[in-house]
Amino acid sequence: MTFTSLAHLLNREYLMQCHHQLPNRKAAGVNGTTKHTYEQNLEENIEDLVSRMKRKGYRPSPAKRVYIPKDEKGKKRPLGIPEHEDKIVQKGMAPILNAIYENDFLDCSFGFRPQRNCHDALKVLNVYIERRYVNDIVDVDIKGFFDSVDHKWMMEFLRERIVDPSFLRIIARFLKGGYMEQAKHYKTENGTPQGNLISPILANVYLHYVLDLWFEQHVKKRIKGQAYLVRYADDFVCCFQYHEDAHAFYDALKLRLNKFNLEVAEDKTKIIPFGRFAEENHKKAGKGNPPTFDFLGFTHYCGKSKKGKFRVKRKTSKKKIASKLKQTNQ
Repeated sequence: MTFTSLAHLLNREYLMQCHHQLPNRKAAGVNGTTKHTYEQNLEENIEDLVSRMKRKGYRPSPAKRVYIPKDEKGKKRPLGIPEHEDKIVQKGMAPILNAIYENDFLDCSFGFRPQRNCHDALKVLNVYIERRYVNDIVDVDIKGFFDSVDHKWMMEFLRERIVDPSFLRIIARFLKGGYMEQAKHYKTENGTPQGNLISPILANVYLHYVLDLWFEQHVKKRIKGQAYLVRYADDFVCCFQYHEDAHAFYDALKLRLNKFNLEVAEDKTKIIPFGRFAEENHKKAGKGNPPTFDFLGFTHYCGKSKKGKFRVKRKTSKKKIASKLKQTNQ
């Protein structure tokens, strides 16, 4: 089913409500408009916004580019801070997109979805490794995902369910809005800025078509054993019963991502033996303890319960501890 008329939902009352729902004292965009200054002429501002949207004259301002610390090596993560007016529109669009796509999204995806958080992802991963036939883990990292989203493919995916040109035009303008850094305007040919209120749902839509559906409908049918996927935003782990299946998937994944202008970060991606037989097999081969992997801030390792049964155990990842200690010292 496709939705032909959505833009009319962004009416005066709804956008007024979105304005009040936005948090106070948040960083302002390029024009420096805060929630407090915007609501001094709130009714006029909202009326003007609605009339511009109706006559297709609404154009989002470029996002303000700021950087936040990414890891202990001093790398920075770019964020895009939209103008307050753009935040209102995005705040209105995100629930509409969620309402449509929550019916489509698969159970393997957890990030930025209602009532599906990190803890749920970790619980499901535990069940797969402890209670299913899992012997190999493919721990994948997509290189600069939010900066690499292909706008043409993004719009193509959205048209699968939404055919309202006015609604799609607003999303396209957000994607093409660019950003300001040190008083210079930069165009954006790819990517969706982290910090935008609709970026998480757009990222989920993109990976739903690129990864989730492909894994469910294509990968699972072409391998010998069992396979499971757990994805949180652009961070995901795949579990396989057979070693050759894991390697075949990894080779196919690189080709699949390349098709949609995405790339695997080779230095952060690995295939490791992990599961109930990993410890035993490693000791037989004289290799000591089996390797570990990091997912959602935790290092996962093979352990045993008090009764001697296999358990997936977790400890806070060294990177996270190091960055928190550094912050505390500062």
